[in-house]
Amino acid sequence: MFRFAYPYIFLLILPAGAVFAAAFFLQRKKNRAMRVGSTRSFGTKHSIFYYKLLVPGLLFFAAAVLLIAALARPQIGNVNRDIRRKGIDIMLALDISGSMQLNDFKPNRLEASKEVAKNFVLDREQDRIGLVVFAGESFLQCPLTTDYDVVSNLIAAMEIAPQSLDGTAIGLAISNCINRLRDTESRSKVIILLTDGENNAGDIDPMTAASFAKEFGIRIYTIGMAGSGGVTQQGFFTQRIPPLNDRLLRAISDETDGRFYRADSDEQLKAVWDEISSLEKTEIDARQFMDWDERFFGYILAALIFFLAGYVLRNLIWRRSGC
Repeated sequence: MFRFAYPYIFLLILPAGAVFAAAFFLQRKKNRAMRVGSTRSFGTKHSIFYYKLLVPGLLFFAAAVLLIAALARPQIGNVNRDIRRKGIDIMLALDISGSMQLNDFKPNRLEASKEVAKNFVLDREQDRIGLVVFAGESFLQCPLTTDYDVVSNLIAAMEIAPQSLDGTAIGLAISNCINRLRDTESRSKVIILLTDGENNAGDIDPMTAASFAKEFGIRIYTIGMAGSGGVTQQGFFTQRIPPLNDRLLRAISDETDGRFYRADSDEQLKAVWDEISSLEKTEIDARQFMDWDERFFGYILAALIFFLAGYVLRNLIWRRSGC
């Protein structure tokens, strides 16, 4: 960006122009009465006299204009931005119970949830993300970190919990996430809990855990995967899938000023994660200021060149005595 710090200085061009015009006409009138060395100029519209006066005068005037421009302080501005990002602390709590093997999502519920969770993680900036998985028990897979590749790889490696640990311990998963978030200094703390069943394991009530989350200023987004449901086959055994408890998940989110989402298809599941991503944005504090660099030296140098050119033409090359 270019500017003149004192543009009103250019008003000096008016009196300077008037002075140079007056000096030119006075000098021209005076030279008409002087002896000339040739009669070739008579009868022509513009004699050599005219140009010997005009050209140096214009060069002197240009030098004066450039000096005035230098006084106006020409400057070039460089925009500088001070951007400070305030990240969010996010704990992901992902269900790995046996019911996540159902293939009403493609290729199954677990793989569908892993795919969207990985994309969510890799789209973050500056936020710290941790990972908890749960079935009948809850396990911390990764504490809060900004190493998104590590979190993404851990999500990709998730597998269905063994039969001995099957179940859905929602309250335990929330408590595990709270333990990782409660002492952080982040302004925004979030738990994203994804499950496809009803709380049926663990010794912590989900609503009790939600009330603790509220005390620590933690917001919980709950995602219920609710496809066609039915039964799942585990070896020679058939297991009936418990229905999704919409009321419980909604109550957990409402308690903590979060939101509940029900995902009935792969497309809807992706849309849910995209919406959460748009809601939980990194806070950006951006300040913009301008640094101005002075550029008057070039104008002064150009003025000096014009002045010297006019002086040389007038007093050395086009000497009046030779006119």
